[in-house]
Amino acid sequence: MLNWAQAGAAARSITEAWTRGGGPGGAIVLFDGEGVRDAAGGGYASVEGAVAFTPDTPNRFASISKHFLATALLRAGFDLEARLGDLLSDLPATLAEVPLGRALDMTAALPDMMEVFWQAGVPFTATLSAADIRAMLNHFPGLNGTPGEEMAYSNTGWRLAQVALERRAAIPYAQIIAELVAPLDLAIRFTSDETEIIPGLASGYWHDGDGWRRGRYGLHFSASGGMAGSAAALARWCSALLSGRDHLAGVIDRLVEPRRFNDGSASAYRLGLVETRLGEIALVGHGGSLPGYRNHMLMAPAQGVGVVVMTNREEDALWLTLQVLARLLGQDLPPAPQNAPTGLFAAEAGPVWAELTPDAISFNGGFERLVADQTGGLRSLPAYLDIQLTPDGPDSLEGRIGGVRRRLSRVPPTPLDPRLPGSWRERNFDLALTIRPDGTARLPWAGGIGFESRLTPLPGGRALADLVHGPWRHRPCLWLQPDGTLRVASHRARILHFERVPEGDLS
Repeated sequence: MLNWAQAGAAARSITEAWTRGGGPGGAIVLFDGEGVRDAAGGGYASVEGAVAFTPDTPNRFASISKHFLATALLRAGFDLEARLGDLLSDLPATLAEVPLGRALDMTAALPDMMEVFWQAGVPFTATLSAADIRAMLNHFPGLNGTPGEEMAYSNTGWRLAQVALERRAAIPYAQIIAELVAPLDLAIRFTSDETEIIPGLASGYWHDGDGWRRGRYGLHFSASGGMAGSAAALARWCSALLSGRDHLAGVIDRLVEPRRFNDGSASAYRLGLVETRLGEIALVGHGGSLPGYRNHMLMAPAQGVGVVVMTNREEDALWLTLQVLARLLGQDLPPAPQNAPTGLFAAEAGPVWAELTPDAISFNGGFERLVADQTGGLRSLPAYLDIQLTPDGPDSLEGRIGGVRRRLSRVPPTPLDPRLPGSWRERNFDLALTIRPDGTARLPWAGGIGFESRLTPLPGGRALADLVHGPWRHRPCLWLQPDGTLRVASHRARILHFERVPEGDLS
């Protein structure tokens, strides 16, 4: 039995708290296959102008945008088994063999563009066009790993798929989206970057501990995250997906069809949607994050209902969405982990690490919330990454992360490996890196300015750097190779490869 009254009350409790806070806010919209059933808004869309955030306030969708592109590709008849090189003849050979489907389901091992830029010292606030980003992609020396082995989030495949669709359609992606949403009369649009004017758009904010600050993202968005519209408009789009209305007949079934790893097991990540569950009820949805914007949408296809949460504040939206949907479906929220290990863990070898708090995990820099599963272990509520772990005492964990079996052990107090200090040069991108014996490092940043970081040593010639920029934090692993070279690796990007150079010689 669906309980719309309780779900609406839960939504208003959240939005009213945003209003009482006197800062940025958001909107929550409940829907079924017929359309919007309830909606609430609170807080400010513009703190400076004291403009209220309502369900009709335009906001940035961020990565919720992805399933729009997947829908357009499916409707255009793209073969998911087609090689990217067959769709884009000018693609570097290192990427050409990747199948389109793997580029979309995050198993292609494609390095993520933003994270490569960040590791190379280009802040995500820098204004870069699609051509600028493509120029960087042409320098990729290879992939993160073997396609089909692991689900590792990357926007790069979606960026390339957008270009392939535009070339086949011979029209810009913004026009493709306009034609896709026109039959539903929805005020949803594609924007290529943050400089495009969107009337009434909510400003994005993040809190620095003292007050609210404006978020900024300078890179070209691409179809992986460039959609904009209101929470109510997104809910009406999702309603049409659920019901298979008009030109969307059968689309959701194709979007959520299981995608498989090389070993045949199913991935939680599909085509721009992530599979999860609430009790025994199957859910699909996706999150979206840009500096100052956090959104989530969840649908229960069998029940024909869903919830959209859209905010202009840098705070988790997944749990809020789940709270409202649980009330609607009459389900209990998943329990928090009990007595789960916390602290820093790492695999015996390689750049694999995780830091656990009582209810969350950062795996190689990818953040997910954790809950207790039915067997006494831990599982993620995957905004992006599916995680299932079982503690083996207080100092180790075993399970699958992104489809790969892992064993992680607690990191003991570890001195910096004496082989790490020195001067390093990455020849492919012409980058300099200095590691000092005292455990500090000077990382590439903003041309030759450099970024000072305190390293966290891991056993086996490894250390975590710490790059903080605005509301976001990046912790790449510096990983010494058997041949004496140094790799820089994170969940999304693992292609920077440094060679040692004579002390003081970084020419």
